[in-house]
Formats: sequence, C-alpha cells, structure tokens
Amino acid sequence: MIAHLSGTILFAGDRYIVIETAGVGYKVRVTVDTLQKLRENDDKKVSLWIHAAVREDALDLYGFQNQNELEFFEMLISVSGIGPKGALGILNVAPVEHLKEAIAMGDTGALTKVSGIGSKSAQKIILELRDKLVGHENENGGTMLGDERDAIDGLVALGYAERIAREALKKVSTDIKGTSARIKEALKQLGKK
Repeated sequence: MIAHLSGTILFAGDRYIVIETAGVGYKVRVTVDTLQKLRENDDKKVSLWIHAAVREDALDLYGFQNQNELEFFEMLISVSGIGPKGALGILNVAPVEHLKEAIAMGDTGALTKVSGIGSKSAQKIILELRDKLVGHENENGGTMLGDERDAIDGLVALGYAERIAREALKKVSTDIKGTSARIKEALKQLGKK
C-alpha cells in the first residue's frame, strides 16, 4: 500500500492535487486547508501522508499534512456509515484538535455542519469515537481530552449535572491545563450564576 508520497504538484483542482513522483502522477484528494497551504507553496514540492481506499472499481488516495490528521481520518472511517469522502468533509469543517474536542464533549453541532452528516450520524460518530479519543495525547504531549473528561466527572461528583459541568468547562480558557485547575476555574464560573 501507498503510505507516503513526496514529489512535485502538477495540478491543483478543487478538492485534489496531482503529485508527480518518479514520472508517475498520483491524484490525491486533500482537505481545503491542505489545498490552500499547498497553493501558497512557491516551490511546488509536496510531502503527504496517504490513506489508500481500495474499492471494487477504484483506488482513491487521500493525503494529509501530518500523521495526526491521517490517524483521525482513519478513526472517522472506522465508524460504520462514514466513508472516506464523508470523513474528508468532516476534516474540512475545523482543525483536527477542535473536532476531537467536539467529539469528546459530545458536541453534535460541529459535525452536522458537514453535508450528508445528520444528527444521527453525528451522534453515532460521538458514541463510537469518544472513548477512543479520551486519553489520547495531543500534539503538545498532554492529555487534554482525558483531563476534560476527568474535570467533567469531578464536577458531577460535586453534585453538578453533566450538562452544566460541560457548559462551565467550555467557558474555561484552554490555557488552563490540568484537571484540578480546570475544575477550580469551572467552579468560579458556576459561582457567578
């Protein structure tokens, strides 16, 4: 299987690029963000992590700027009913870290912005991926999503409803790290009501 491609951009379409490597042009579907960054690149050199989707009648390549994006894409397509095109559409909505946080927090609104993803599909994605995401390390080496889950559980243990705990934690600055610090700030938010 193709796992990585490096080469020169021959053509950039609306949702894909053609990468020439060793005299062969590969059509690679990419996110809007990736496409924009590649168009700004003056030297036309590109290096992408690849997911190859093999079907009966086609071999489609999907390209990503880093392994974090690729891994999240592969998590999305592991959800039944979500194909590669739907997963790429989800990645077009927001950066990976924001999408992971939305899933961990149970925010269906972030996912339903995608054409073809209704509330049932969004709930299914959240249900199937939430546990996989909680505790995964973010790019900074922290476990922000695990901390968020722990903070919610801590507030619930203090007698707050989960919905109220989530709302209070949404108001806490993302600069504040660690479960206990986030709980303290959330309690300050709840005390203002």
